[in-house]
This record gives sequence, structure tokens and C-alpha cells, in this order.
Amino acid sequence: MTSLTADSIVKILSIIAGTSVDGPGLRTSIYMAGCAHHCPGCQNPSSWDADAGTEMTIEEILARVEEEDFDVTLSGGDPMFHPADTLELLKALRGNGRNVWVYTGYTFEQLLADPSRRPLLDYIDVLVDGRFEQAQRSTTHCFRGSANQRLVIPSRSTAENVVCFEC
Repeated sequence: MTSLTADSIVKILSIIAGTSVDGPGLRTSIYMAGCAHHCPGCQNPSSWDADAGTEMTIEEILARVEEEDFDVTLSGGDPMFHPADTLELLKALRGNGRNVWVYTGYTFEQLLADPSRRPLLDYIDVLVDGRFEQAQRSTTHCFRGSANQRLVIPSRSTAENVVCFEC
């Protein structure tokens, strides 16, 4: 397991165990506070506020995940809004053997180019990238709200050759 710092606290809006809408199978979805994208038509605009939610330690979050024993999806808000906190959480989740999906309004290419966010990609199994675009809203693209969003496998991708997949 990852060693955690005393200040490893994350603002959590909610944790929902046993959901099947944020990735394959039953998963524990962790909704994190804070998002700077403010996408028109966002399904959860209350998640934009970085001060919303409840402060939880990474140990508390891990205990909830272990209780249900599902793989994990991070959503929000945008988990990439607080990259240092999210990195600690991702390390802990992967250290406990969890498959991790992450939803973000950033594109894979933007994350690769950002030194503060690039390290997070090493701990993500599938990245659902891109802002929600109301004009491209879709109910047929699995695990995505709009057609512009992609399912990216960071471990098999580079900026020049993004590996996406369809369900």
C-alpha cells in the first residue's frame, strides 16, 4: 500500500457503491469536488465548487472502497482539478489492486502536456476525456455523455497515437 501523508485530504461530494453507469461491471464511483470547465448542460453543476462536499482522508476513502470490493471510477467535478490530491488517491487505489477509470474535462493531450497532471496517467486504466459538449450529447456512446469524449487507455497511448476503444 502507498504511504500517505497527513495532509492527504480530498473533498468528496459522494461515494456510490455498486453503480454500473461509470464503467464496466459494478463499480464504486467517487465524485470529487471542483471543476473549472463549467460545461454548458453539465449534469452536476453543483460539483464545480471546490469547497463543496465533505473532507475525507484517503484512508477513509479506501475503507469505503474495500467495504464493497468493487473497482473504482473517479468523477466529479473533475478529479484533475486538484492533481496532487488525486495522485495520492490514485496511487492508493492502484496499490490496493483496483482497476481505475477517471472522467475529466481535459483531453489526454492536455494532460500529457501538463507537468502537474501528467503523472496521474500512470495510475489510470481508462480515461474518459474531453469536456461535455451539449451539441454532441449522446445516449449511444457507452460511458460518455457526448460524442466528442473518448475512452483512452493511457498505458498504451502517446500524444501522437492515442489508443481509444469503443464498447
